[in-house]
Amino acid sequence: MNIKIEFKWAIVFTITMLSWMLLEKTLGWHEEQISNHWWLTLLFAPFAIFIYLLALREKRRRVFNGSMTWFQGFISGVILSVFVALLSPVGQYITHNYITPEYFNNVIEYSVTNDLMTRTKANDYFNITNYMWQSAFGALGFGIVTAAIVAVFVRKRIK
Repeated sequence: MNIKIEFKWAIVFTITMLSWMLLEKTLGWHEEQISNHWWLTLLFAPFAIFIYLLALREKRRRVFNGSMTWFQGFISGVILSVFVALLSPVGQYITHNYITPEYFNNVIEYSVTNDLMTRTKANDYFNITNYMWQSAFGALGFGIVTAAIVAVFVRKRIK
């Protein structure tokens, strides 16, 4: 089983995600615009979907000689999702230690000040360990759904 393409695109995905985190930080979404962070971060979704599209198209072209069934595309997307999920804790570590180390303090203060959570609950929720787990499971779940949908558009039969 050749999974080099999926691994390569998982690395591309992780680098893109780190670039997005840098953009969020630069635009103030982790500080003064933190109240809007929860929905602004959803703007990354089209980029994530596009990366899955590019990955599955490359897989179709290089491995399946231009012909790919939905199932082949889906399996490739699931493998990509597993790699993205495995790399996501590393991405979270880099994000919260180098790109935006004050994010947790900012979001905890925002949550407590605006009566969204008690300090204890905020501290339990907004920390590197929890975010590493969330990112891994989120990447896996979102990735599998994305793979299922993108595979519909990438499938192709050569006659």
